[in-house]
Amino acid sequence: MENRLPGPLREAVERLSSLPGVGPKSALRMAMALLRMPEDQARAVGQSVIELRERLCVCERCASLADASPCPICADPSRDRDQLCLVADWDTLLALEDMGQYRGQYFVLGGLVSPLEGVGPDRIGVSRLRDRLAQGEVAELILALGATLESEHTASYIRDLVEREFPGLRVTRLAQGIPFGAEVKYMDKETLKQSLIHRQRM
Repeated sequence: MENRLPGPLREAVERLSSLPGVGPKSALRMAMALLRMPEDQARAVGQSVIELRERLCVCERCASLADASPCPICADPSRDRDQLCLVADWDTLLALEDMGQYRGQYFVLGGLVSPLEGVGPDRIGVSRLRDRLAQGEVAELILALGATLESEHTASYIRDLVEREFPGLRVTRLAQGIPFGAEVKYMDKETLKQSLIHRQRM
């Protein structure tokens, strides 16, 4: 099918299908939708994609995406600074924040330890987490990493690091409701709420 497409359309489909979860058919539907839009609207979509990289930054405190650093959550004086919720990625932070239950702060690791894929602690934000914990304001580190094998590897590594380097720090994890193999960002609000309320000490 792609060979029969005009060159510019084929190139757009190829680029769109490189996105996670987007196959060639979905990419073609997206490209056709862009073609049907009024030109100014289609150009605005393209411009927003260009500006996505230019206008976003990484928060210096929590490593989440923001348009300013520190991000609004880190800059909010009403948030509890003694609780730090550790998440693997930014969309997990959004899922937890969306339930409106947690009033502490976050830290985004930017991935999980995965020995099978050659991803060690040095490839994710462990050194930045260590620096954050060394500031001494965190009393409880909440691990919201999910229940996959990679999550378990990461949780074990973080727990051992904290026991070794920050012995007074309490480490807890999300509890009931998250089945093995599940990712935090795909849980419904009530499951997340219960998991956070009934978190367990590690």
